[in-house]
Amino acid sequence: MKWPTAQTLRQRVMLPVVGVTILLTANVPPLYEFSSNWMHERKISSVEYQREHGAWQILELPEDRRVNAIHAALLPTGKVLLIAGSGNARDQFEAGTFRTLLFDPATNGTEVVHTPVDLFCAGHAFLPDGNLLVAGGTQRYEVLEEDVERAGGTMLVKNEAPDGKPRTFVKGTVFVAPDGRRYTAGHDFVVPPATKTVEPIEPGDPDYDPALAHGGNPPERVTVTASETAIWVDAAGFGDEYVVDKQTQYRVDALVGAEAENIYGMTMADAITMDKQDYQGLEQAYEFNPWTERYERVADMAEKRWYPTLTALPDGRVLTVSGLDGSGKILDGSQNEIYDPATKSWTLRPDLKRYFPTYPSLFQTAKNNVLFYSGSNAGYGPQEAGREPGFWNLRDNSFTPVAGLRDTDQTETSMSAWIGPVQDQKIMVVGGGGVGESALSTERIDIIDLDSAAPRFTPGPDLPEGTRYPNLVQLPDDTTLITNGSRDYRGRSDSDNHTARLYHPDSNTLSVAADPRIGRNYHSAALLLPDGRVLTVGSDPLFRDAKNSITGTFEQRLELYSPPYLFRGDRPEIGTVPQEVKRGQKFTVASPDAARIDKIRLIRPGAATHMLNNEQRSVAVEFTATAGGLNLTVPRKAGILLSGPYLMFAVDTDGIPSVGVPIMVS
Repeated sequence: MKWPTAQTLRQRVMLPVVGVTILLTANVPPLYEFSSNWMHERKISSVEYQREHGAWQILELPEDRRVNAIHAALLPTGKVLLIAGSGNARDQFEAGTFRTLLFDPATNGTEVVHTPVDLFCAGHAFLPDGNLLVAGGTQRYEVLEEDVERAGGTMLVKNEAPDGKPRTFVKGTVFVAPDGRRYTAGHDFVVPPATKTVEPIEPGDPDYDPALAHGGNPPERVTVTASETAIWVDAAGFGDEYVVDKQTQYRVDALVGAEAENIYGMTMADAITMDKQDYQGLEQAYEFNPWTERYERVADMAEKRWYPTLTALPDGRVLTVSGLDGSGKILDGSQNEIYDPATKSWTLRPDLKRYFPTYPSLFQTAKNNVLFYSGSNAGYGPQEAGREPGFWNLRDNSFTPVAGLRDTDQTETSMSAWIGPVQDQKIMVVGGGGVGESALSTERIDIIDLDSAAPRFTPGPDLPEGTRYPNLVQLPDDTTLITNGSRDYRGRSDSDNHTARLYHPDSNTLSVAADPRIGRNYHSAALLLPDGRVLTVGSDPLFRDAKNSITGTFEQRLELYSPPYLFRGDRPEIGTVPQEVKRGQKFTVASPDAARIDKIRLIRPGAATHMLNNEQRSVAVEFTATAGGLNLTVPRKAGILLSGPYLMFAVDTDGIPSVGVPIMVS
């Protein structure tokens, strides 16, 4: 027998070893990752972890019920209104496909709601009867300068006929310049009649002519002032030859005779250009009725608005500010207006002229007629204007700036919210970034006490990383959930944070909340639900990868956060609550857990979009416990307790809240 050589033996030993090594090399990383993921899932699913940090759950709706949730509002019925409109999708806008979805968090059921116009980037606020006022939206999508093929711009349509009749024109109405160039209206529009004033000419007036006096009556001076309506027009042809470089008058191609003489278009020099054409706003307004679950048309705003802020006032009316107009220009503040739900109409308030960037965070303070602007905003407008925080007094239109805010160049894409009960009058400004597509972001949390003798911002605990587009939700236990956001503009370079924190006002500290599984940045929102959970929706990233090579897609999955208090024991129970109470009213609620109740909170439902949710506020209610229930006294101050819908939570000594019960405050 021939014995194997030493070399052959080494080969026989080494081949299996090499094979095992190759297998281990190929499989250890996946095995390690699998093991790590399994350990992580086991950890975050443990009762101990959830008691300390809470837990997240992803919910995917049926494919035909998924929407690009730009806006989210919790209705008095407990359902969530998710408004997409065109959903930041140009093809949907051009097709006239506008969507709204009703989501019921109690059953996960959904219903599609007819959406009359493109409510993408509208504003909203709750009214005293529980309806949600939704105003503004998108008339036209932007066209970047490199994509502009037809000159476009603003034309003033004038009417010199004081016949008392407005004149309506449709999209596509043609205006013809003296040299034959043609331009078309980008949308329907209405031209009011001219105004005519008649006044007597008295002796001594230079224009007095006694020959014109009749029957003892002095002669009259008649003055006609033409009305004017600003509209957007597009060139009928392509290229620079349609650019307007001087003041020009245009005839309306559809008119003849006296109408053609009295109604005409007018442009100033450089009004029609090949420059970038920005988003344009709508003037339409609706009340969404939570009980019929339908939009109800109300009077149009005086101004078209895209990215406006609506702020509920103590008397039940709603102040509306800012936005891009029907030509894509930011409103200068002279067009601020107020909606009256009693008449369902709008009133322009030029006496309240105040400029803000788009979607400014405005809060009704405890003092009637005084709003606080935190400096948070969602973007459009110059960097040097309207970004300083302060108090806006509506009585005399004065503005008192406040100091102390850090990173003042990064208030854009920050979010602001009340801290704890609104009676404490404390507001936080969280995160934010530089103007426009800046890569700057800040981890700042700054806090201001509006009731202090000399209000100014002071530093709070910083976030672990720079955060644009954070979502803030006030919880019944007085903590605030801070979740989602990204370090860079619209999640660029795979910069979503995937982190969450709970802010504790008593200690001015942050604690770690469970990490959300879904990253969310621009066009995201979060709401407190009646069962104490938090719903997060949306996200509109530019890209899906770190190299910014794959175009992003809108996030249509929902994610629900269960805070730690939902894992700490039995929830307190409360009995029937009146459907409606008045400010200052006393009433009694039965509760088998009265002895363990530590606080009562009325929390106004959220209506969120673009890092803006100035609707949410938590109101402390005074109470005494009896053997079988709670005797409550509703706060009397209108600036604290705005009229409208609320959820009433009873919170026990361990910070565990009851289920929120709907109640209306009148």
